[in-house]
Amino acid sequence: MQHPAPVSRHLRLPLLGMAIVLLALPVKASADLVILAYHHVSSDTPASTSTSPDLFRGQLDMIAELDMEVVHLTEGTRDALKGEQNSDQLRVALTFDDAYESVYTKAWPLLREKGIPFTLFVTTDALDDGTRGYMSWSQIAELAEHELVTIGNHSADHGAMIPRADETQEALKARIADSLDKAQTRIKEETGIESEIFAHPYGEFSPALTAALKERDWLGYAQHSGVLGSYSDPHNIPRFPVADAFGGLDSLKDKLTARNFPVPYDSLPDPLLADNPPVLRMTLPENWDRNRLTCFAPRQGVMSIDQVNGQKVSIQADNPLQARRSRYNCTYPAGAGRFYWLSQPWFDKTQPEG
Repeated sequence: MQHPAPVSRHLRLPLLGMAIVLLALPVKASADLVILAYHHVSSDTPASTSTSPDLFRGQLDMIAELDMEVVHLTEGTRDALKGEQNSDQLRVALTFDDAYESVYTKAWPLLREKGIPFTLFVTTDALDDGTRGYMSWSQIAELAEHELVTIGNHSADHGAMIPRADETQEALKARIADSLDKAQTRIKEETGIESEIFAHPYGEFSPALTAALKERDWLGYAQHSGVLGSYSDPHNIPRFPVADAFGGLDSLKDKLTARNFPVPYDSLPDPLLADNPPVLRMTLPENWDRNRLTCFAPRQGVMSIDQVNGQKVSIQADNPLQARRSRYNCTYPAGAGRFYWLSQPWFDKTQPEG
């Protein structure tokens, strides 16, 4: 069975040999939480989902240099969603999707040595099938016994959670329920744990998945970038991917110090593409200057921002989005070199799954 975490359930990493100077940031205090999304920790696996061991160590060092509080995911998530804490303390949580073997062999020894908590989201069919490159159930059970480790559900088959071609809503709902519940059963059988957290395969989500998570009272984690806070959707929580292509130290500080974008999640559009290029409409806070908002489209650069009325703006890429999974990234200055960060994901179900 999974042991309870220490009473504090967080860890502030020391930077050995150096004095830590707390950041005095002239922005409103909050309980915002930055969540990092990892897959492989290796230099020999697919580049798009791999963080080299050297970069991983460098990322942990940067977390220490920023005097960040490393929190257990579930507790940190609930605190951030409430938005009730009054603190300038920067918070971060680490997550690993799929249960790849390199997490056990490369990341776990370092995390254990430093006493850093993390969450492992498990795809159960791959473990049941003994798929090469994944952990074994005995390794999962070993990790589950440790107070630093939280085990989460990542579905049974890692299938898409948006409609497939010609798939009815009823069929989608049944497929999602089967995958979630099968994985939940296997995790409990092997570890004794009833998980309350779910990571979306490929980061994709739909109203059907959201409804399934609500029904089970689970938290849900996606893979579009951004910061968790009181404006976030508890069932489609943003995380920053930090593979080699996205997690370089030159840009990581901006992500680790980013703020929750103050636009309610239920005012944002459905990410399932209807028109391409899609339109993002949102209402900015009253004191914001829209000319300081910057939004980017993949492979297209900065987008124009049109005023609809008052603080409502409309944002659209010049050309159609090309990938199955795309996003518009928007930032707004938050003071002291920090940014409010919003990522609006877009999913094109007509393109191949995976």
